[in-house]
Amino acid sequence: MSGPVRMEVHAAGHTGHVFASRGVASRDGGTRDGGPTAPAVVLIHGIGASHRYLRRLHRLLAGSMDTYSIDLPGFGATPRPGRTLSVAEYARYILGAMDQLGVSEFVLVGHSMGTQFATEAALQEPGRIPHLVLMGPVVDPQRRTVAQQALALGRDCLFYESPSSNALVFTDYLRCGPVWYIKTLRVMMEYPTEQKITGVTAPVLVVRGANDPVANAGWSRRLAGLARRGELLEVQGTGHVVQHNRAVEVRDAILAFAGLNAAVGQVLPGNPA
Repeated sequence: MSGPVRMEVHAAGHTGHVFASRGVASRDGGTRDGGPTAPAVVLIHGIGASHRYLRRLHRLLAGSMDTYSIDLPGFGATPRPGRTLSVAEYARYILGAMDQLGVSEFVLVGHSMGTQFATEAALQEPGRIPHLVLMGPVVDPQRRTVAQQALALGRDCLFYESPSSNALVFTDYLRCGPVWYIKTLRVMMEYPTEQKITGVTAPVLVVRGANDPVANAGWSRRLAGLARRGELLEVQGTGHVVQHNRAVEVRDAILAFAGLNAAVGQVLPGNPA
């Protein structure tokens, strides 16, 4: 399978990059084994990061469905906006970019702060997002200070991440730069995920690494419970960057959640709660 195609996409007044791969079903003109038509899936990174720590998951998902990863405006190698953007503005960019690419409906998957962007997009245009996946969601309202979040992230990096996940995250943080990171951090800390999730009509799957101190077990369970149709999956043996360190398990969870179990061909790892 060839790598994803990078496209510069201008939407909602801002410029980002979209990395697109066509799935097996699209290339074959149908689905395997007469199964249901596979929807597209869109992957959204978190604060300071980029599509790079989503590449393993992207590559695996692209074996079954059209897959898109987005570098949001101001992150990765994209141009930095002239001002700080709100969560709602990032959500409008995601929806607008997919509009431009002719993708009307898609499973939306966010990681860390990307779960806020994904939640907001599902609120803005609920008819376009049949399934919402939140990996390592933020911010736990019981730990809504920068110091508490920094401590949790530090513990995660020191004890629960792989060298490759740390390398990807920290090099992206350097590209992002401290000024833009801090400006965006304020936006992240103020977004009330626990309130917003109650308005989402799509089924919601919350995924966390079982060792994740950022999205801890109690917070993740509460968030799944606040959703109208929420589920929690804990993936053993990893921390916050679950989609990189346990990409196969996360891929299988997304496919099963989207009703594509037949395309997976193996037992779903992890412990559904």
